[in-house]
Amino acid sequence: PQAADRAVLLARLAEPRTWDLAVIGGGATGLGIALDAAARGFAVALVESHDFAEGTSSRATKLAHGGVRYLGQGNIGLVREALAERAAMLANAPHLAQPLPFVMPAYQWWERGFYGVGLKAYDALAGRQALGGTEWLSARRTLELLPGARAPGLHCGVRYWDGQFDDARFALALARTAAARGALCVNHVAAVRLVREAGRVRGLVWRDQDPSHGGRTEGTLRAHCVVNATGVWVDQVRDMDHDEGVPARPPLVAPSQGVHLIVERDFLPGSHALLVPRTADGRVLFAVPWLGKVILGTTDTPRPDAVREPAPYAADVEFILAEAGRYLARAPRREDVRSIWVGLRPLVRPQGDDGEPTRELSREHTVLVGRSGLVTVTGGKWTTYRAMAEDVLARA
Repeated sequence: PQAADRAVLLARLAEPRTWDLAVIGGGATGLGIALDAAARGFAVALVESHDFAEGTSSRATKLAHGGVRYLGQGNIGLVREALAERAAMLANAPHLAQPLPFVMPAYQWWERGFYGVGLKAYDALAGRQALGGTEWLSARRTLELLPGARAPGLHCGVRYWDGQFDDARFALALARTAAARGALCVNHVAAVRLVREAGRVRGLVWRDQDPSHGGRTEGTLRAHCVVNATGVWVDQVRDMDHDEGVPARPPLVAPSQGVHLIVERDFLPGSHALLVPRTADGRVLFAVPWLGKVILGTTDTPRPDAVREPAPYAADVEFILAEAGRYLARAPRREDVRSIWVGLRPLVRPQGDDGEPTRELSREHTVLVGRSGLVTVTGGKWTTYRAMAEDVLARA
């Protein structure tokens, strides 16, 4: 039955028709666009070269959040948008996304007021969509909520609320819902080149990555508009839209690598996550309960390429373990790590980039319409996938 179902999907993809919208990329952004367009009544086809959410969209920190660290950077607009979208995710898929309490243990006397006021502002930006109020905690109460936290030197703590979700299952739910609305979503089908007529993109040529399933090897998908939603790989698709004799465009994306470590739950028992507000490199670090284990992460390290299966840098692993060891009663060691996943973030490269650290680059999304009409979207974050889809369709 699976082979037959796939043959039907590929046959639909090969039909001699013109779709309203063709989407390249089956991650959170592409699937969100397909669902939004299908819900509006447009004829939509989406192709994904690998599996749905196989890239960045299944390798997140599993947090549906407004971005506490972006508030510290003064990016109020992004935080406000993300908090509104956080509420939508929790309301639309309560079986996949739930509120999660966080505790920030304070080991310096000034941290209680400094970070507490910031988290109160975080609540204020959420307004009526806040998941719970920020609370100042005594040292004793902090250890009750974070039984795995380091007790010596602890002054107090601050508790606030954010969201947690299952990223891979959420992406599959988007694909299923888009399909239920009439969108054609096919994975393991690569867009190998763009179809251009009179200088305008009018579709794409696709190739079945698994011919053993009985589908056509190649076909042409015609569409009034093509959207490049391939995340950290958008520049590869943009290169397909390059005119001969025209200088190559500078890359749009500066890939950044985020490493996540999985350790046993006994390092941080209980139902609360731990927030490290400022690590040695100026980032936020989380220790988050997840499926009976604990996620430690994440890093933000530039890398020059966009490989499909990124491996963690040894320095990143050691950095996470060292930072976690400053806040946990039992410091995790390399042999305590049960699993590692690495995700590549598609950070938008600023014009005139001079090697700016990726942790300083914008997390906001960018939508560009090329001379040929190719619509490219990249940047952003999982939580804002709906807002990204809305902006793409406004330009499309």
